[in-house]
Amino acid sequence: MKHIVLFDGICNFCDWSVQFIIKRDPEAHFTFASLQSRKGTELREAFQVPQALDSVVFIRSDGQVFTESEAALQICGKLSGPMKLLQAFYIIPRPVRDMLYRTAARSRYRVFGKKEACRIPSKEEAARFLD
Repeated sequence: MKHIVLFDGICNFCDWSVQFIIKRDPEAHFTFASLQSRKGTELREAFQVPQALDSVVFIRSDGQVFTESEAALQICGKLSGPMKLLQAFYIIPRPVRDMLYRTAARSRYRVFGKKEACRIPSKEEAARFLD
């Protein structure tokens, strides 16, 4: 199993984040599914991810599930290049990191906007999406 990133498919920032990950994952270790998709729903149920969670979920290839700031840092640690340096934020206690993450997540639609529907991946990207 590859690493799976579940994301909010109607959020412009989340879409940008998926594109960011794809560009920094040349070996294609990550696959993606929107939270709103059938596959996203199946994965949420299979890994017991609360329905109330509406932002990023990272399911590592070993089956461990991470949410909020922990998910973001786990993803950064698996990317190529200087993104690994963001793991320095682990020094901040998780409750504080998650509070900051939730604050940013609550304003993501207002700041970045949202779409009416999930974006259709290009032919090159399609194999990376589980939907």
